[in-house]
Amino acid sequence: MSEEILVNVTPQETRVAVIENGLLQEIIIERHTRRGLVGNIYQGTVSRVLPGMQAAFIDIGLERTAFLHVSDIVDSNNGFNADQKLEPSAEAEPAIEQILREGQEVLVQVTKDPLGSKGARLTTHLSIPSRYLVLIPDDQTIGVSQRIENGEERDRLRNLIMSCRQTMNEVKSPEDHESESYGFILRTAAEGIEDDQLLADMKFLKHLWRSIRNKAKETKAPGIVYKDLPMLLRMVRSLDDTSIEKIRIDSRETYDNVLAFTREFVPSLVPKVEHYPGERPIMDLYAVEDEIQKALQRKVNLKSGGHLIIDQTEAMTTIDVNTGTFVGHRNLEETIFKTNLEAAQALSRQLRLRNLGGIIIVDFIDMKDPEHQRQVLRALEKSLSHDHSRVTISEITSLGLVQITRKRTRESLEHILCEPCPICQGSGSVKTVETICYEIFREILREARQFEARKLLVVASQPVVDMLLDDESNGVVELEEFIKIPITFQAEPMYNQEQYDVVLL
Repeated sequence: MSEEILVNVTPQETRVAVIENGLLQEIIIERHTRRGLVGNIYQGTVSRVLPGMQAAFIDIGLERTAFLHVSDIVDSNNGFNADQKLEPSAEAEPAIEQILREGQEVLVQVTKDPLGSKGARLTTHLSIPSRYLVLIPDDQTIGVSQRIENGEERDRLRNLIMSCRQTMNEVKSPEDHESESYGFILRTAAEGIEDDQLLADMKFLKHLWRSIRNKAKETKAPGIVYKDLPMLLRMVRSLDDTSIEKIRIDSRETYDNVLAFTREFVPSLVPKVEHYPGERPIMDLYAVEDEIQKALQRKVNLKSGGHLIIDQTEAMTTIDVNTGTFVGHRNLEETIFKTNLEAAQALSRQLRLRNLGGIIIVDFIDMKDPEHQRQVLRALEKSLSHDHSRVTISEITSLGLVQITRKRTRESLEHILCEPCPICQGSGSVKTVETICYEIFREILREARQFEARKLLVVASQPVVDMLLDDESNGVVELEEFIKIPITFQAEPMYNQEQYDVVLL
């Protein structure tokens, strides 16, 4: 499977599109005012302990306190974290009030960004990733990614890391502590790695952890101790270089940063990183903009004439499969079977594209033949095997339902680009004023490149015009300087929030 990465960078946001075999599979958006927090390490203060929930709220300096469950504190190997003084009990895990107290400082790492009204999810089990390895402080664990399926290669890597760890321990610097121990997990990218590469990665992680530990001692809670790489560089660090054909970036500055990063950490990707200078917007390639618009709709049309209806709620996401206009050629059972097969492949793409997580209930059309049910499940499992998030699938129930759980670490596409409609009180959604402003910026660039104009007039709703003239005024000035055309704005009371026009004068 061939992959191409398209990167669109503006002063307001970075958008990364993952293209597989010419079709958009995933879109990742990071706005520069709301960067992701996953992987960051904080020195936090326990603000409240909740024995009834076996959890605690931790102040790490964000708008909302973060959430730490007892299962993210207790070490599954011995019952307690390394810094606890309690005696382990074989009968039961310790209660949260035995481990934490209000006002206590604790070193934590973000595992899930704030979602909706919920704060960030935390853990005390720190992990520091690099290209080939993930370092686990105060541990002796050696693990290998499940995506490396070859048994001989798994054994080779496990023996290799034990050998490299022994070599690293034999050569200790004055900064090393006698009690130091490190666990490592080999990532998928480590397949086929040589000794010197692995040893270099281990030394880098060891040095990085030492600097994090020293900074943690100096940081006053609440405060940040370590900030992970930006979203784009984290993604590049995790890429499978064997399947990537190109990484196209439309910003020269970002291109230079990615190129420098790949030269140091992922040399095999260097020839695949390209600067895209084309007049045509990069996200118009492969119709990415159109696919994003479609991903915000409830209805997903299938090639056969059937369709999916996707409803995202607070508790779960439901997907309903319908035959629509597809009437088949033989009989009803065959029509249902083919529709469900096509739906199984389509919905796996929609989960990635929309970044749907948590509990997902799929209502397939009822199938009487057990063999048809098995084939649909196998098709679903095969299509979801390419998903980078952890996914589990249940059997088809008597009602024809399939339960899927997908790990969620960031907001869904709809939650990033849209907000609850003030008119329908949250039963529907419209794009945010911020999103419309950025769409207008892109439309202005598109119009300026295609046509000659002395002046541009933007007609939009009052909230959009207000943001363009206030919060986004700097962006407007930069855009005017870039296209060398003055831009004026006019509020239209009859326009809804998503309506706008760019008029050439």
